Amino acid sequence: QVQLVESGGGLVQAGGSLRLSCAASGGTFSNYNMGWFRQAPGKEREFVAHRRWSGGTTYYADSVKGRFTISRDNAENTVYLQMNSLKPEDTAVYYCAADGRIPVRVVRSWEEYGYWGQGTQVTVSS
Repeated sequence: QVQLVESGGGLVQAGGSLRLSCAASGGTFSNYNMGWFRQAPGKEREFVAHRRWSGGTTYYADSVKGRFTISRDNAENTVYLQMNSLKPEDTAVYYCAADGRIPVRVVRSWEEYGYWGQGTQVTVSS
């Protein structure tokens, strides 16, 4: 059973940066594919980024490509989301997710992830 705890959210002005962290425990972290999702009020949960456990291939939503970077430190059992050039539309609760077996074709589907953190709020002011 994997436990995930996000941190690093907060209030930032448009154009600013934040780095979210997701600390994992209770499993072999290096064997898990990791993702970040977000959910704004009144909207569905949406895919942000994904990093494969093997090979480190990354995938991004078009809306964040070039601005966000997902990385992981297996020694620290932590995955990060570096967010630059933030926009007001990036405001949401950000969730970390993990699963051992996710085909590449469905990494953008939140239903495919078995483990979730509690979320961290990111608010970008204009």
